[in-house]
Amino acid sequence: MDIDPRGPRFGALITMVMFAAVLITGNIWVLAVQAVAFAAGALLGLRSSPYGLLYKWLVRPRLGPPRELEPAAPPRFAQAVGLGIAAIGIVGYATGATPVGMAAAAAGLVAAILNGVFGLCLGCEMYLLIRRARPAHEGAGQG
Repeated sequence: MDIDPRGPRFGALITMVMFAAVLITGNIWVLAVQAVAFAAGALLGLRSSPYGLLYKWLVRPRLGPPRELEPAAPPRFAQAVGLGIAAIGIVGYATGATPVGMAAAAAGLVAAILNGVFGLCLGCEMYLLIRRARPAHEGAGQG
C-alpha cells in the first residue's frame, strides 16, 4: 500500500521535538512515549500510528493531494529502526548509563532532522540497501 510521503515527514518533525526534549530534560518517559509511537508505526503501519493519525486529521485536509505516493514498507521499516534506537536509549537512561541514553537520543534526533527537514529517511535508505543486497534467487524453488 502506498502512502503520502508528507505524513512520515510530519511525524519526523514531531519525533525531532521529542528527541530534543529527551536530550534537554533527560526524561525517560518522553522517550518511552516516542518508543510507543515508533512501535505503532512499525506494527500497525504509519497511517494508524499516533503521528499518522494527527497528520490525517489535522494536516492532510489542509493540503492538496500529494504529487506522488511512496511505498509504505521503507518508512515502516524506519519506524522499527527508530524503535530500536529508542529502546537503547530507554535502557541507557533506566540503568544509569546516561551517556548511552543520550547517544541514542542524539542519533534519533539527527535521523529525525534529516527526515523532517531535508526529506532524507535513513531507515528507508537502510531498507533499500538491505533489499538490494539480498540475492535475486533467494526464495526461488520454494513452495
